[in-house]
Amino acid sequence: MTKNKIAIELLIGVLISFITTIIGSFIFIKMFTEYHFIDGIHAMKSQGLLGKIITLGAILNLISFFILLKLNKEAIARGIVLGTILLTIITLFV
Repeated sequence: MTKNKIAIELLIGVLISFITTIIGSFIFIKMFTEYHFIDGIHAMKSQGLLGKIITLGAILNLISFFILLKLNKEAIARGIVLGTILLTIITLFV
């Protein structure tokens, strides 16, 4: 594979990681709080719990990672790992 194709697949993996984390956070807020999504984000941020919500949302990254490995999409799976690492760094500063 060319370096361009690998870079694009890594970027796709990072985007999948961010999207699945947002979906996971949305599901958590809808199921376990009485807030709407945006209101829940604001409430959790004011309580200092936003990092924990992001962490719980990132659990879906595990599922997407193993699905991509099963489909032999290793470069995209590496992008998911990179996205999870980036989310961890972002969570430290939120």
